[in-house]
Amino acid sequence: MPDYSYSQTEFVNGIRRLALLTTIISEESRVVTLYKVQPGDNLFLIAEKYGLQPETVLWGNYEILRDNPQFLRPGQELKILPVDGVYYQWKQSDNLESVANFFKVKPEEILLWPENNLDLFITEPALASIQEGNWLIIPGGRRALQDWGPPPISRSNPAVAAYYGSGSCGKVYQGAIGTGAFVWPTIARSLSGYDFSSIHPALDIAGAEGNAIYSSDSGVVVFAGWSEYGYGNLVVIDHGNGWQSAYAHMSVANVSCGQSVAQGEIIGAVGNTGNSTGAHLHFELRSEVYGKVSPWDHVSQ
Repeated sequence: MPDYSYSQTEFVNGIRRLALLTTIISEESRVVTLYKVQPGDNLFLIAEKYGLQPETVLWGNYEILRDNPQFLRPGQELKILPVDGVYYQWKQSDNLESVANFFKVKPEEILLWPENNLDLFITEPALASIQEGNWLIIPGGRRALQDWGPPPISRSNPAVAAYYGSGSCGKVYQGAIGTGAFVWPTIARSLSGYDFSSIHPALDIAGAEGNAIYSSDSGVVVFAGWSEYGYGNLVVIDHGNGWQSAYAHMSVANVSCGQSVAQGEIIGAVGNTGNSTGAHLHFELRSEVYGKVSPWDHVSQ
């Protein structure tokens, strides 16, 4: 066979472009975008879609979500940050140093973030002039999330929850002491909504409206009735051993303030009251030592 010859062109001898199926865009070139919440969305799905931590979605939308993932509703427009961090509106009394310290970042990280449109030639952060009302991305910023769940309520001081709603109890009570072992609080065994996490310190347990809710352990009812903070009809039981359990969104509570209940006793029914998008039981466990803990680690099924 004769040798194959071909013409010398720039397509042969030049630098050829590699065909890439994806293009990497620096997160710093992205801007704050708007996302319209769709039916079936939850905080974790939205965060995953944009490669962010769920907390970032909350920190970027406090005015809408109030640090509560259960405030999410279809049709809401959420601000999605281009990077994990906080979206912060500048106040007249602010200075760059104090804001950076509060969100646990360096002032330069705020100053140099391109979309903040600050003067990059300022060498001293204290001299930065930022107009009141401006929104700034705090890349890598963090802050504590507000917990809207019931506060610690003990039988020796149930009045601590007087601000929380008309279900609060005002006397000191005596009664049953818990075993320290907890049973599953309703009929259904699967979740319908959020699992336990740092931003949702409870289980959302599936169930049809009217399904029985059981006391997870023996104790005394220290809150029974309406909550003003999105939990609807709520029952809190103090177990007298450093533990409390809470049962929210109930259609009805079958117990009253100061009542002693036994482990497994019916205390109400699954409902859809308060800030809820469907019938389920929001179930919390709190320890005096550890705070709110995952029921998965303490409840027998």
